[in-house]
Amino acid sequence: MTTPKHKIFVSAYACEPGLGSEIGVGWHWVLEMSRYFELWVLTRESNHPTIEPWIEEHPEYRGIHFLYFDLPKWARFWKKGLRGVRTYYNIWQHCTNRIVKRTMRENNIKIFHHLTYGNMLWKVSSYGQKQFFIWGPVGGLETIPAEYSRHYTGKARIIERVRRAVIKLLPLNYGFKQRCKNADLVLCKTEITRNLIPAKQRHKSVLFTDVAVDDIAKIEGKAACNDKTEYITVGRLDAWRGFDLVIESFARVAKNNPNMHLAIVGKGSDKERLQALAQNNGVADKVTFTGKVDMNEYYRLLAAADVVVNASLKEGAVTVSFDTMAMGKPLICLDTTGYTRYFSNEYAVVIPRTTRTEVINNLSHAMERMSDADERKTIGGKARNAGRQFTWEARGKEFRDLVMERVKTDNNKIS
Repeated sequence: MTTPKHKIFVSAYACEPGLGSEIGVGWHWVLEMSRYFELWVLTRESNHPTIEPWIEEHPEYRGIHFLYFDLPKWARFWKKGLRGVRTYYNIWQHCTNRIVKRTMRENNIKIFHHLTYGNMLWKVSSYGQKQFFIWGPVGGLETIPAEYSRHYTGKARIIERVRRAVIKLLPLNYGFKQRCKNADLVLCKTEITRNLIPAKQRHKSVLFTDVAVDDIAKIEGKAACNDKTEYITVGRLDAWRGFDLVIESFARVAKNNPNMHLAIVGKGSDKERLQALAQNNGVADKVTFTGKVDMNEYYRLLAAADVVVNASLKEGAVTVSFDTMAMGKPLICLDTTGYTRYFSNEYAVVIPRTTRTEVINNLSHAMERMSDADERKTIGGKARNAGRQFTWEARGKEFRDLVMERVKTDNNKIS
């Protein structure tokens, strides 16, 4: 006789097939969780047109119960893309609370999982967090030191200054403290986040990244087809993602090695500053800004690259970093105390986030080291082998075991 699966209500604002970043991560999580649990998944109505056709083509996932909600068009005319996303997201959480409550009661669901967005400063369903509450993976408590942010534009400097003030005042943040108190299990993206949880609740937290290695057979890597060493860095062009560090480091190495090229993939508000930085450092002709690309083009660019660089200063998880494993590419990255736990200097170059000057020096040395084809081949091969233990399937089993262990220790709350 088959044991019934535990029922879980999942709040997944960002959840859609065929995309990258947090939206794609949310989708992967739902698929893996559905192997072990019966799921009711609440997401945005705008995701409906892509989710339902995908489910029809993959009948093995038809057991997932999707629910959709968005505010009427007249009430969200001001939201476009990422503009206004924080405000809309918090309104969405408030408005969907009644759906969470009704669905969990009608279907006798005792476990609530807040999956996306994974920011500890943002709202969670008031009803859901009072059930058996799984929170995360979450982050959002990491900050950028002033010695880095003073190089940003005025607006970006103000944003980072405000963020540092918000984190400093965290002990006075009632909503944050209540969510920490109500949570039965907190999946923390970084050690930094975990250490900022109130001491009384910290025992309920574990380090757990939300990203994994995609199907290795599906995204096979290829060597670059020219004599140049091709470097690539990917992400939204926000100041804190460290693209300026990459450009300055690349410029140092390129002075002595003309056969180098850097592709910066993504769009964002920091593009003008970064273009000026490339110009001022004399590498404008060696740096290409591709803008935002679709997933097929992203995979093509990644496959054509020799080395992947991620100088983000506070990332809990980065999809492209795990894609480097799948493609057997060397990765150069900064240690954020998050996803970098899965990378070692055997098959990547993990640089401590020390002073800005030291970081640029270390990035430069790493890029110079990776200009050697034999070194890249060795590191890349080790990365591919390491990636086989960090697949989505492995991440799903890890989550299943963790949840079942916690459920057993607190059976009264779900009985």
